[in-house]
Amino acid sequence: MLVKVFGAAVQGIDATVVTIEVNSSRGCKFYLVGLPDSAVKESHERIISALQVNGYKFPTSQIVVNMAPADIRKEGSSYDLPLAIGILAAVKSISDEKLHKYIIIGELSLDGSLQGIKGALPIAIKAREEGYEGIILPKQNAREAAVVNNLNVFGVENIKEVIEFLNGERTLEQTIVNTREEFYAQQNEFDVDFSDVKGQENVKRALEVAAAGGHNLLMIGAPGSGKSMMAKRLPSILPPLSLGESLETTKIHSVAGKLGKDTSLITKRPFRSPHHTISQVAMVGGGSYPQPGEISLSHNGILFLDELPEFNRSVLEVLRQPLEDRQISVSRARYSINFPAGFMMIASMNPCPCGYYNHPTKPCVCNPGIVQKYLSRISGPLLDRIDIQIEIVPVPFEKISDTRVGESSESIRQRVINARQIQERRYANYKGIYCNAQITPKLLSQFAQPDEKGLILLKNAMTRLNLSARAYDRILKVSRTIADLEGSEEIKSSHLAEAIGYRNLDRESWAG
Repeated sequence: MLVKVFGAAVQGIDATVVTIEVNSSRGCKFYLVGLPDSAVKESHERIISALQVNGYKFPTSQIVVNMAPADIRKEGSSYDLPLAIGILAAVKSISDEKLHKYIIIGELSLDGSLQGIKGALPIAIKAREEGYEGIILPKQNAREAAVVNNLNVFGVENIKEVIEFLNGERTLEQTIVNTREEFYAQQNEFDVDFSDVKGQENVKRALEVAAAGGHNLLMIGAPGSGKSMMAKRLPSILPPLSLGESLETTKIHSVAGKLGKDTSLITKRPFRSPHHTISQVAMVGGGSYPQPGEISLSHNGILFLDELPEFNRSVLEVLRQPLEDRQISVSRARYSINFPAGFMMIASMNPCPCGYYNHPTKPCVCNPGIVQKYLSRISGPLLDRIDIQIEIVPVPFEKISDTRVGESSESIRQRVINARQIQERRYANYKGIYCNAQITPKLLSQFAQPDEKGLILLKNAMTRLNLSARAYDRILKVSRTIADLEGSEEIKSSHLAEAIGYRNLDRESWAG
């Protein structure tokens, strides 16, 4: 008897429905075709054990399984459950009446219990798009899949529950998640706050400007000056995720297997801080089984690179294209996949190997030329893509010992949200542009044109600092953001002056 069961394969951050055709006939062999990998082939042994433990026999007839479409490689152990159900249905051990209504997915243990899978959310989204009534999957992933509306989601713990459900002997409990309630419940809860930061008002201001316009930022200063501390507080002043952004971010983390147990939705902007020993593949994504890299896991959030010069040069250079295009195309011999990469890059570094160049009290012990050599580990093209470069000076004792509480993240965040709303209205008719950091040169001339006095100031800065054309664009974008924070429609010379002040490393005299 021939039956069809429906599973799913995840490619990039999207799912494809896989039709599992099982035919039972005379004979005694087992054939599995349709480009399965080793993990899928090994499902045979897991299925035999799971059925035996739960009182069912693996058929002694010849079983042929085809996984269509055959040109897509089937990877991982999440096909165990649909394969087992298809085999039982083919020999009439269970009813096949309901099989066409559901996508079934899950990894089997030897005792028949189900293990969690990766990519439950994109699979659930695909199930709804294709018009399936529901999805049956491991209980660990049920809340994640239940975020999708108009889809019956059944989380199960054991294969026996699925068999009894298909035979009409059991009713499965549907998992229901109030997506909007879940989304708004934890949006504004943060463990850290800018009120904890003593002093550093100029750096706080730079971070506020970066958050308001979605700009990349580099902090350079001595050890212990508060670079990492302030970077970790940046998510608390970023605008909250929209529901669409939240779903997109959750999809990426779902595919990568980074969602916590029983997590349904990511409600806060991600903050990723990879170690400087990270490889190129781990940064951009890919591998034998294509997975999102750190730049995709940072999508709609922050990628924090601490001790920037210590990263491998080749790893830093792969960031250049995603910073411009906001997506990464991973092309290998067997596949080509696009991952989203719309992130803010926040980086920090010491000014020199000893860390005390330009320190107000401690002398730098580096030899002549070492400071410039240390800075040259970061290429000029990458520095050009960093809109704001701010120098941090250690906080004096008077500031550290001050018991007064600083400005809270909540009040800073409100100014950032107001500025972002101005930008959203301005770019409402331009697809894919939501903040000043994303605007094109054409829009720059339309929305960020300084007055005559500002042009003279900008010309002098360009000549004196020998800035590139890209740096010119960055200054205009940052000045547009500063004007938005003040609610000004025009870019004034004071806005340009502040934006030029955020190009510290462009000054030839900075490194001596």
